Amino acid sequence: MEYVSLVPRPPLDELIDDLYYLAGTPPYPMLMLPPMPSALLVLNLGAPFRIRTGAETSGYADGCVITTPTRAFEFGYPPGTRSVGVHFKPWGLAPFVGMPAAELRDRPVAVEQVWGRAAAATLRDRLAMASGPHEMLTLLEAELTRRLSETAGLALVRHTSGVIAAARGTVPIRDLSMAAGVSTTHLAQRFRELIGVTPKRLARTYRFAITVLSIDPAGPVDWTELATRAGYFDQAHFGHEFRTFTGLTPTRYIDVRRRFLREHPGHVLDGWPLPAD
Repeated sequence: MEYVSLVPRPPLDELIDDLYYLAGTPPYPMLMLPPMPSALLVLNLGAPFRIRTGAETSGYADGCVITTPTRAFEFGYPPGTRSVGVHFKPWGLAPFVGMPAAELRDRPVAVEQVWGRAAAATLRDRLAMASGPHEMLTLLEAELTRRLSETAGLALVRHTSGVIAAARGTVPIRDLSMAAGVSTTHLAQRFRELIGVTPKRLARTYRFAITVLSIDPAGPVDWTELATRAGYFDQAHFGHEFRTFTGLTPTRYIDVRRRFLREHPGHVLDGWPLPAD
C-alpha cells in the first residue's frame, strides 16, 4: 500500500496531526483499530469501505467522520482502496462539524451527513481529478482552512488536553479543573461537546495508547514493569484496560502484532491496526 502524509501549516497544525493519502490492497480483509486520542475524517475515492462496530457493519461510499473513540473499530478496505483523510488531534474536529461530538461518539457517520451531500460530492470530485497525492492533500488543506470556524470553549479544551498528553494521561482531573479555574462539571461538559469524551476518558486513552506504542513486539515484554512504568495500579488493572480498549488480553495482542510483522514485514500500516480475523 502507498501512504503519503502531510503536516498542515498554521493554524491547522494546532488541530491536525497529519493529512494522509492511502491507496492499494490492504494486508487483511478486516483491520481492527484500537482507540487512539484522535478523531478521523476519511474521504473515499474508490469502492465503498466497511466499518464494523460490535455486531453492526455499515458501508461508506463517500467517507466517514469518527470522533475520539472509546472502543475499537474494524475497517474493511476493498482491494484497490483509495482515500484521503485527516488525523485530528482530539479537539481538532470540533471546528469543522456543526454538532456536539458526544452525539457522534463511537458512531461513524457519513461525510455527507456532516457537510452535506453536494459539498461532499464536489470535494471528492476535485480530489479525484488531482494529479497525485500531494496535490490532493494540498486541496484538502485548503478546504479545511476555508471551513475553519470559531468554536466556543476550544481554547480551554485544547490547553487541558495538552496537559493530559504531556502527563501521558496520568494527571489528576481535579488538578486540571483547578488549574483552569473551572469546575470539573464544566470541564467535562466542554470535553463532551468538543471531543466526545470526558477528560478522564481521554486521559485513559492517552495512557493506553502511549503505553502500547512503546511495546516492541519483536522482543520479550515485561508486562509487570510496563504496567508499573505507565502508572497502572497493577498488572491486573493494565490487563483490564487492554481488554476494554481492544477486546484482547495483552499476550493475545502481542501474538497478533507478531503475526502482522511476520506476514507483512515493513508494511506501511504496521504499528497500530491489527488483523481482525
